[in-house]
Amino acid sequence: MLNLMRLEMKKFHIGSYIKRAIFANFVILAIMFMLLFITKIEGDAVFENYQTVLSLIDSTVRAVFIIFASALIAKLIISEFKYKTITLAFMYPINRKKLMASKLAIIVLFTFSAIIVSNVFVSVVFCTIISNLHLFSDTLTISLIIQRIPIVIMNAIAASCIALIPLYFGMRKYSIPVTIISSIFIVSVVSSNTGNFSLNDIIFIPIVLAIIGISVAYASFRKIEKMDI
Repeated sequence: MLNLMRLEMKKFHIGSYIKRAIFANFVILAIMFMLLFITKIEGDAVFENYQTVLSLIDSTVRAVFIIFASALIAKLIISEFKYKTITLAFMYPINRKKLMASKLAIIVLFTFSAIIVSNVFVSVVFCTIISNLHLFSDTLTISLIIQRIPIVIMNAIAASCIALIPLYFGMRKYSIPVTIISSIFIVSVVSSNTGNFSLNDIIFIPIVLAIIGISVAYASFRKIEKMDI
C-alpha cells in the first residue's frame, strides 16, 4: 500500500501540488488582510476578537483545500478513467481496490495535512501581525490556542472526508469540470456564513457529509471491481 502510494505520488508529481498549497496559503493570508482592511474601513464587526479570527481562518482554509482536493481527485482518478490511462495500470498484477485505495489515501492525507499546516501557518502569521497593530482589546492566550487544537483537528478530519464527495459526481461521466464545480458547490453551501453562523456549526452536518464522503469512496471500490476496462 505504501509502495503504491509512493509510486502514485511520483507518477503525478505531488511535489508540484505542495508548491501550489504553499501558494494557496499566501492567497488565504491576502484574503484575510483584505477582509480586515475592508471591515475596518466600513466599521463592520467581522473581526471582533481572536476567537472569531481563528474560526474564520479555519473555515477559509477548509474551503480552499476541499476545492484543492477536487483538483487532486480530477488528476489522480478522473483523468485516468477519462483518458483510459487506468487501463495500463490494471494490466499490472495490482489489485484494483488497492490501487484506488492508494489514490484516495493520498488525497485524504494530503488534504488533512494541508489543512492542519495551513491553519498553523496562516494563524501564526496573521495573529502575529495584528497583535503588533493592537487592533483587538483581548489577547491571544495559551488557553484559547489549546481550546482550538481539537476543533481544528476534528474539522480537518471531517473536511478530508467531505472532500471525497466530488468523486461521485466526477465518476459518473468522468468529467473533470463537474468534479471541481461540485466541490465549489459543497463549499458554498457548507461554509456560507450568515450573521457569524454557517451550516458547519451544526455538528451533525459535517459528520453526515463526512460519512457520505466515506460512502462515496467505498462505492468507488465496488464500481471499479465491476468495471470491464
